Amino acid sequence: MNLVSVIVPCYNEEKNISFLLEALNQQTYPHELVEIIIIDGQSTDKTLTVIDNEKEKIKKLRIKVITNPQKNIPSALNIGIRNSSGDIIVRMDAHSIPDPNYIKFCVEDLNNKMGSNVGGRWVIIPGSGSKMGKCISLAASHPFGVGDAKYRYSSEPGYVDTVPFGSFYRTLIDEIGYFNEDLLANEDYEFNVRIRNSGKKIYFDPRIKTQYISRDTILSLSKQYWRYGYWKFRMLRKYPDTIRWRQAIPPLFVTGIILLILMSIFIPIVWSLLSIISLLYVLILIIGTLSVIDLKTESYCLFGTPIAIIVMHFSWGLGFLFSLTTGLGK
Repeated sequence: MNLVSVIVPCYNEEKNISFLLEALNQQTYPHELVEIIIIDGQSTDKTLTVIDNEKEKIKKLRIKVITNPQKNIPSALNIGIRNSSGDIIVRMDAHSIPDPNYIKFCVEDLNNKMGSNVGGRWVIIPGSGSKMGKCISLAASHPFGVGDAKYRYSSEPGYVDTVPFGSFYRTLIDEIGYFNEDLLANEDYEFNVRIRNSGKKIYFDPRIKTQYISRDTILSLSKQYWRYGYWKFRMLRKYPDTIRWRQAIPPLFVTGIILLILMSIFIPIVWSLLSIISLLYVLILIIGTLSVIDLKTESYCLFGTPIAIIVMHFSWGLGFLFSLTTGLGK
């Protein structure tokens, strides 16, 4: 059987890291064939203390912590891979709670040659018990918020452009290289682009499931999606043919709104057009939200979830536009 190295980038995850480690302890794949490598970006909270406490409770798991002075995800992944012993790499996120068969199915698909990188379903759960936490988790899993990404909703296996996290043979790194440390986000998508460009395939298996703990405040959500938009443009500069319609909509929409606002200063009738578009936009989001909430118990989400989606759209779009305007000459 294969030795598996689970690679976990981590920074200030005192609230979440114990959930991940406890879930890894429940894996059905033989524990003696699993090593967990946590690459910590010099956390300033109690993350390391929580990890030490978990190591005492879960003695049968091999858990190794390595410091990442660069404090970013791609460098953490590369540090973890370089220090791994396994012939299979399973990438995990500190916000994740993988199902018990997660590693087992990853190994099974790789050994059955289903793809060079395999991954599965992402199920978004609230980052806190707050009402806004619930609204954000719904927004982060709604098609209006995240588009048509198959790993967010599909129950059908097949070949895809990308999967969350992913798992692959260690030898894949020798063929296509390490994660791109110039991209501080979207590094996984860029990694998958190189896999596809090399003629290899990425396989989505809905049996491979992980819960993902969403952000729990509007500010943290906004920062997350600004980052996604900013680094998406940097990635697309290198691979312009990989752009998808869902990625083009937010920056185009935000640009349109900004132009209409500027035009309305000089042409009063444009203000009426802007108002109509804005009202239709919000109405569509509210109608879309109705399909995923229970009005009796989650009525607060009727407005909270559209607000979260709006924050996602505008943060992503503005991040993309800022990257575009500041990066074209570089």
